[in-house]
Amino acid sequence: MNLLQEFEQKHQTKLAEGKEIPEFKAGDTVKVEVKIIEGSNERIQAYEGLCIRRRSKGVNSTFTVRKISNNEGVERTFYLYSPKIVKITVVKKGIVRRAKLYYMRALRGKAARIREKKDYTNK
Repeated sequence: MNLLQEFEQKHQTKLAEGKEIPEFKAGDTVKVEVKIIEGSNERIQAYEGLCIRRRSKGVNSTFTVRKISNNEGVERTFYLYSPKIVKITVVKKGIVRRAKLYYMRALRGKAARIREKKDYTNK
């Protein structure tokens, strides 16, 4: 490993120290709780939607979440190791055959559904 990779690895472990980052991929429905600072006030805002992209680049890893708000598609990209992210929860797992789900942008209503992966181990 070269010096830059060592530095990024140390920085990544330091940023992930107090966080629980679950296993999720494109096609999963996730709920991201983000810390919002407005002046002197601080609050936590939940953003729930379909993960359409996951990019793994060490410290710069990102994921994009898409949701429909007021009949308008809204996408938001989050840094995985950002200190503003309080918690990531996987609401449901999806079955998809692509790594990037950009085609979801053109779909509406029932066409935009993704099959859910059933988990029978908890029973």
